[in-house]
Amino acid sequence: MATVSSFESLRFPSKSDLRQFGELFEQLYEASTEEARRQAVAALSRCPQVPEETAVFIARQPIGIAAIFLMGSKAIADSTLLRILRAAGPEHAHAIGRRDDLSPAVVEALVGAHQHHASRRTGGDREADLREAARLEREEGIREELRALVRAATPRAEPEIRLEPATEVHQALFVRFARAGEVGMVAVTLADALSSSQWLSERILLDISGRQLAETLLALGVPEADSLSVLERIYPHLAAGGAGTLLASLDPGEAARRVESWQRADRYTNGDGLPKAANGDDVEAKGQDHHDRSSRIGRQRAAS
Repeated sequence: MATVSSFESLRFPSKSDLRQFGELFEQLYEASTEEARRQAVAALSRCPQVPEETAVFIARQPIGIAAIFLMGSKAIADSTLLRILRAAGPEHAHAIGRRDDLSPAVVEALVGAHQHHASRRTGGDREADLREAARLEREEGIREELRALVRAATPRAEPEIRLEPATEVHQALFVRFARAGEVGMVAVTLADALSSSQWLSERILLDISGRQLAETLLALGVPEADSLSVLERIYPHLAAGGAGTLLASLDPGEAARRVESWQRADRYTNGDGLPKAANGDDVEAKGQDHHDRSSRIGRQRAAS
């Protein structure tokens, strides 16, 4: 479904996009559950473009899966429909016959297919086929109604955000790393205190006015003396009383609400916890990127 959703989001897929999707879809389809197959085919039936081989592959699937695609997809060219009809069974031909944009050539092919199938079936066979097609259509309609009801009744879950005060260890590390000029380690400690990704803490530090860090320290309950020390070390222009003036201008409640909103957005974008770049297995792969960001913070500090 992730692959289909990505393809569905392409308004104007290139030939390369169509080819790559066509190569992937069949393998992913075979490895998916029955319900995932239904959902994927239903999604593709809404796409304005689908690779021809993918359309033919879907058309060859059991009618319970292929019907919605055959009845509603606008991406199936007449040549592909004719190709499908030559190898399709009566149920698949019936589904194609329910399309609302049939060309004369397809109508003629449907008539020929109907006559061919009718000549090979008894009356009982035809009635059984009609009953089966009607049953499958009803089931698909019920499934779609249930999915719509579930989507409407299920509120979008918002990640629960609890801004906990910084521990004494965090407070001591803020001061220690700020005094040593290790801005990158301040970012790591800040991310841990916020239970956020390191990308959020670095973004806070990149605000050269110092306001975002001041708000964060205030929201975390860092003592004023420690906050002043950290702000003055990281942002030299806030020395000589500037840091105190900045902190005095902030409202603790408003600061907490702002930081929680940053946490919520970060949680939505990056997930929970510190990124692996900070302490995971891929630290070497992303180490240079982290070094570049830390250097950028340092340069902006110096420029200020």
